[in-house]
Amino acid sequence: MSDITKKKMEQIAQMWNARGKGLITHMALEIEEVATEGVQVRMPFNPDFCVDVDQTLLHGGILTALLDSVFGLANFVAIEGVSTMATLDLRVDYLRPARSRADVIVRAHCFRKTRHIAFNSGGIWFDGHEDAEIARGTASFALTRGDTSLFDVMTKGKTS
Repeated sequence: MSDITKKKMEQIAQMWNARGKGLITHMALEIEEVATEGVQVRMPFNPDFCVDVDQTLLHGGILTALLDSVFGLANFVAIEGVSTMATLDLRVDYLRPARSRADVIVRAHCFRKTRHIAFNSGGIWFDGHEDAEIARGTASFALTRGDTSLFDVMTKGKTS
């Protein structure tokens, strides 16, 4: 691992899971890998997210929300001292119909960061079909850094 400890990565993953609300909670996301080089998250198949009668075609908005959320996780792992973060720009290219009953996998990383902006890239595929991405996205995020990072606020008072 690069410049972040395994324990801190586990804490970031727990914080990210605990802060999920609404749709993100309903997605039941599972973090599979977390490292400064990138993160990988699994979304179990959920027929509620499908738009067809056969319940096999995922709504594109689900894929967009999934990428946005996982980009945020990648930023928290890769960037020290972030107090707040907001999506500035999010682009998703839908490469093929998202038709399957398999779990969805997303891999994302922060490929560039400045004092106030983070840039991300990531891809989405169905479990077992890593060679057939269904969508690919890029994003930029506005970062606020302060004396106390969001990570410090969320973990304050917890014992090591």
